Amino acid sequence: MKSYRDLIVWQKSMNLVTLVCSLTTEFPENEKFGLTSQIKRSAVSIPSNIAEGYGTNYRKDYSRFLQIAKGSLFECQTQIEIGVNLNFISVENCKEINDLSIEVEKMLNSLINKLADN
Repeated sequence: MKSYRDLIVWQKSMNLVTLVCSLTTEFPENEKFGLTSQIKRSAVSIPSNIAEGYGTNYRKDYSRFLQIAKGSLFECQTQIEIGVNLNFISVENCKEINDLSIEVEKMLNSLINKLADN
């Protein structure tokens, strides 16, 4: 593997950011600096921490950045659910995001476990 860009979990988390950003365009204007901003920040944090962790020289540090990415993913999942509860997002519109976020979650768990085993 030559770069963090080769990691499928990074690629899928980048796709998640794109979906989240397009979904939040439907949020009310008065949420621009509230929930909209918070969801985008948490989504952007996922691939950012994967990349940053990949660039470290130590397995333990890499694992820690992956844990942070997982925390940001859970934050994003929660905020999407809040958007549904507030009727900013329809259940149908967030299905693709939910499915992708669960896939990223499983991949992060697998990579974290792999690092712990070695």
